[in-house]
Amino acid sequence: MVVDTHRHRGLRQQLVKELKTKGIRDERILDAFMQIPRHFFLEKTFAEWAYKDVAFPIDADQTISQPFTVAMQTSLLNIKKGDKVLEIGTGSGFQASVLYYIGAKVYTIERQKKLFEKTEKFLHDLGFGNVRTLFGDGYEGAPRFAPFDKIIITAGAVEIPKKLIDQLKPNGLMVIPLGDESGVQKMLRITKNEDGSLTRENFGNYRFVPFLKGVNI
Repeated sequence: MVVDTHRHRGLRQQLVKELKTKGIRDERILDAFMQIPRHFFLEKTFAEWAYKDVAFPIDADQTISQPFTVAMQTSLLNIKKGDKVLEIGTGSGFQASVLYYIGAKVYTIERQKKLFEKTEKFLHDLGFGNVRTLFGDGYEGAPRFAPFDKIIITAGAVEIPKKLIDQLKPNGLMVIPLGDESGVQKMLRITKNEDGSLTRENFGNYRFVPFLKGVNI
């Protein structure tokens, strides 16, 4: 059984300080990083890596994103309490947990069946059972639960999926890493205007695993 020790809390304090120096100002996000035991989201053997500001491999050839990337994407969403948020790419569940902790109503889609089943159970056991976990193709979104106030994509896309834009409310925000086959993406915040047009803002270069279509059973 994984435990949360005084030492782990100390490591979280150091991580929060590092996030502050890199420009994360939202106290709710910093508090989420302080209170959520990130080492629970990695295999016990690699717990030490949980509080380093790097991405780390998890099951199904996926990664748990770098803490700064999680914090940055979250900050770009401008979450208000009760916002209905769709996350594409559940992965370890850490990003969904942060969003839930700061007050979002979270729906999250995972395309890897093994990872979906593992993370669904884990989130429930951790006390985040109200995060709605879905198995499916992220490119299709979750039309049954649309529209959403915010959408976050946690994988590198080569296009902006129209079906996801369609599931976004007017004045809604989408945060998406967009790039080409080179593996480098621009972090975009896209606002869906009242008339359906899109406004893009660019927040620099990042690297993500690719955003793939379909599911993997």
